Amino acid sequence: MSSSAVDTEAPDLVCHFDNVQGLVDAFTAVRWKRHQDALIELSEHGIVLIVEESGCLQAKVYLQRELFIRYEYSAQARPRFGVSLGIFVDSLNTFSVPGRLSTIELKYPGPDMQLLLKTVDSLDACIYAEIRTRIPDTISWDYNFEPAGSSPLSFTVKSAALKEAIDDLEWPGSSVLIALQPSPPSVTFKAEGHGDLQVDFMYYANTDLLISFHCDRQVSYRYKYKFLRATTSNIPSSVIRENRGSKLTIGRGGLLKVQHLVSVAKPSTSHTHIDSAGYQQPSRIAFIEFFVKPEEDSSND
Repeated sequence: MSSSAVDTEAPDLVCHFDNVQGLVDAFTAVRWKRHQDALIELSEHGIVLIVEESGCLQAKVYLQRELFIRYEYSAQARPRFGVSLGIFVDSLNTFSVPGRLSTIELKYPGPDMQLLLKTVDSLDACIYAEIRTRIPDTISWDYNFEPAGSSPLSFTVKSAALKEAIDDLEWPGSSVLIALQPSPPSVTFKAEGHGDLQVDFMYYANTDLLISFHCDRQVSYRYKYKFLRATTSNIPSSVIRENRGSKLTIGRGGLLKVQHLVSVAKPSTSHTHIDSAGYQQPSRIAFIEFFVKPEEDSSND
């Protein structure tokens, strides 16, 4: 193939989006330390951003193609590349101008395998950014989340209440026990360090906080505090304002899945009805999932 043919070859992905702040919120939600690497996977269905730590914590941001006002995918396989999450978020932030809604183009790859960003609807100036990418060192771990049994072990709690509870449970060097029991239906978060601290969510006592609850047997697993805190430390303020819920599910072996929903609709767009758990409007929602391994196996299963 001639060099001119290579130069004119269509990129793997060209997409346009109209809410920069929504993407910034979604990616910031999975940024739990200053210097953090991320893996980006592209497909005909959308974009997935993955971050991991220590083989014990993984987070994924799902951006479905319906979130974008233009999505042209022409790759034969599913491209994967690594980026600095901090640089990616900072670059997106440069496109966020208060009081102005701009359409941004994301293109991959550039001439030197860069991730390219630019404004496409500005009449006075064009903002442009190139982000260096790299070949991933490792393949992201497949957590293979499986149900813990025939009946689900899950609950949905208001995101603000979940964040406040986990923030309050910090003890130096502590871990946090999460226990579910069917009678009375409740969830307990308990930290043990230089003392004990416990937060209880009673399902029938306060359904405004504990929105849904599914449990047919008593279970409990312990999780390292720093990994559990990473699942809520950067919940976007928009999620708190919209009074959304976060869903927690315990899978086989105690693997914990924490799910948040972040709106990426244009601020001026009128929202369709959002139920108390926040599980509506799928085409304008970024899905965020955290997977946290328990500290040790137990006999729950």
